[in-house]
Amino acid sequence: MRSSNPVFSRRGFSRDNGYAGFNAAPQAGGPAVGTQAGPYAPQGGNPYAQNPYAQQGQQYGAPPQAPVTTGRMTMDDVVMRSAMTLGTVAVGAVLAWALLPVSSTSYGLAIGSALVAFVLAMVQSFKRTASPALILGYAAFEGVFLGVISEMYNSQWNGAPFQAVLGTMAVAGATLLVYKAGWIRVTARYARIGMAIAIAFVVVMAVNLLLVAFGVAGDGGLRSMGPLGAIVGILAILIGAFFLTLDFKQIEDGIAYGAPREEAWLAAFGLTMTLVWIYVEMLRLVAIFSSND
Repeated sequence: MRSSNPVFSRRGFSRDNGYAGFNAAPQAGGPAVGTQAGPYAPQGGNPYAQNPYAQQGQQYGAPPQAPVTTGRMTMDDVVMRSAMTLGTVAVGAVLAWALLPVSSTSYGLAIGSALVAFVLAMVQSFKRTASPALILGYAAFEGVFLGVISEMYNSQWNGAPFQAVLGTMAVAGATLLVYKAGWIRVTARYARIGMAIAIAFVVVMAVNLLLVAFGVAGDGGLRSMGPLGAIVGILAILIGAFFLTLDFKQIEDGIAYGAPREEAWLAAFGLTMTLVWIYVEMLRLVAIFSSND
């Protein structure tokens, strides 16, 4: 089962077509076929568990008895790259908010920025190596998009962006808390069920968008500003939280299995995309609740 996030499933955290932590038990008498014990096994874990980074570690020239931390991704690397990527999003959003007044022109710039960000994200997702320039470029254009739409929401629902930021932080913090506490176990079955729900949601939303565009469904259809829209928004945020649990699991496994340091950029990229998803949905949800006051 691959990650919900294209950057994780394409490169880095799913090299054996599955989660690093979801491997079958090794056969009696030695490690599983295609696995390697030793310095690439997770710290404190089964030294014979399958390691998707074992071959790559050899490609990076790591000797058989090299320390686990040599040239390997750490949590500090992930935090630093994530801060850089999210900081770029924030700077782009602030500049767009300050320099682009609410108008049809700025709305067009927001759509254009979103399309550029999407293209950059897809290019990075299909690259075999992390490109900081592409990732930071994605973050910058995504920031412009978020800045414009946040200003538009704020002009109609004063304070909505600030509430959405607080809501996004609360969702991310709560998700990390329940994940680290072990209240959510990210298993293959959990991932399959969650991905099925997420894919179904995206398909339904795409159909809804087409129906609204052709005038079949009025008032936004499932994305209306009423109770139905609120329910759909809450479901979208829950799906975003599900994405975060997959991201946390695969970052944790990448560090444990000795992923190369460059993978920290992909971790930051994936987390940024997930948090942007949650923020946009939270912004809509705040607007819906504010409209019904």
